[in-house]
Amino acid sequence: MSEPASPDDATRLFPTRPFVGASIAVIRGDRVLVAARANAPMRGVWTLPGGLVEAGEALADAALRELREEVGLTAAVVGVLAPTEIILRAEDGRTRHHYVVHPHAALWTGGEPAPGPEALAVRWATLADLAGLDTTPGLDGTVAAAFARVAGHGISELPGTPAA
Repeated sequence: MSEPASPDDATRLFPTRPFVGASIAVIRGDRVLVAARANAPMRGVWTLPGGLVEAGEALADAALRELREEVGLTAAVVGVLAPTEIILRAEDGRTRHHYVVHPHAALWTGGEPAPGPEALAVRWATLADLAGLDTTPGLDGTVAAAFARVAGHGISELPGTPAA
């Protein structure tokens, strides 16, 4: 793992408490949007768009903001999924990074994904595609839960949106 790219990243090393994040599983037909991380930790690993929640910001609002900022899409949140905890340790056992990420299931409403400053690449992937990618811990389970949540609403796309 490389060292921090900016002073803000340095404040996340060896934290005294976990950082709260929000992510978003955007469903479009039988695919979900994933992005390859541009920053450490886990640079190049595929995950859902997301990032840290700002003070005073609701989790769903943070997920939608990160989606717009990272890849330029819009979506409609249909549900909250089980949180994912990411704890990375240094060689000496100290906690190097600790994030609690709250993922959301959502339906694509517009835009075509393009990588931004926090994403090396973006792609629409099926659940089967995820098996061949280097992904963040628990991503396949989170995505499966997102598909189930969307199916529970009886829709896989919002009316008037074209299929992928």
